[in-house]
Amino acid sequence: MHQRDFFNKKRVKKEEKKNKMMMEIEEVSSYEALPLLSLNHVSLLCRSVRDSMRFYEDVLGFVLIKRPSSFNFKGAWLYNYGIGIHLIENPSIDDDQFDTINEPRPINPKDNHLSFQCTDVGLVKRRLEEMGMRYVTALVEDDGIKVDQVFFHDPDGYMIEICNCENIPILPLSSSSCSSCSFKPRTGSFKQAAPNKCGFMETVMMESLSMDMMNFSF
Repeated sequence: MHQRDFFNKKRVKKEEKKNKMMMEIEEVSSYEALPLLSLNHVSLLCRSVRDSMRFYEDVLGFVLIKRPSSFNFKGAWLYNYGIGIHLIENPSIDDDQFDTINEPRPINPKDNHLSFQCTDVGLVKRRLEEMGMRYVTALVEDDGIKVDQVFFHDPDGYMIEICNCENIPILPLSSSSCSSCSFKPRTGSFKQAAPNKCGFMETVMMESLSMDMMNFSF
């Protein structure tokens, strides 16, 4: 009897522990995602703000915008395509990590990278060739859909990708079993960006961009 009671108590404790774990999992999964609006900017360390500015302006079509006056370090802010690039100058960047200036390393599409969609991949490649820039290409295929990719480095070795990735539909894994399912974001996770009260970026873009600049695109 005592032995049976012992095993019964052990089984009950095991079930209680399992139920507690399930409750904790349910509680965690019920949390709402952070109240995000959109990707605002990418911040990059660079050896030379001047060289990097020239690259992001001349090659990628970004536009220099006003930077907060409280910053006491050298850098630059650029903006276009709904995203900002924030450059921070650091001449002492490890040469072994960023070695593309003195000794170009192979362009590896599997490196960390920033990706931009474009309207014409062929034109992108021709422009890069005219600029004398090294690049590699790749092709992604899925269910008959093809995506062309072009990869190259910025002056500090950061990888840039240009592609027509919009060809691939966005299908959340939770609904991938249903081919006819449309993209329905989780409530509260994907919200339309609310109007910016200060309108800083919008104002800067209106003041800084001329029509000629806006026509610079791939």
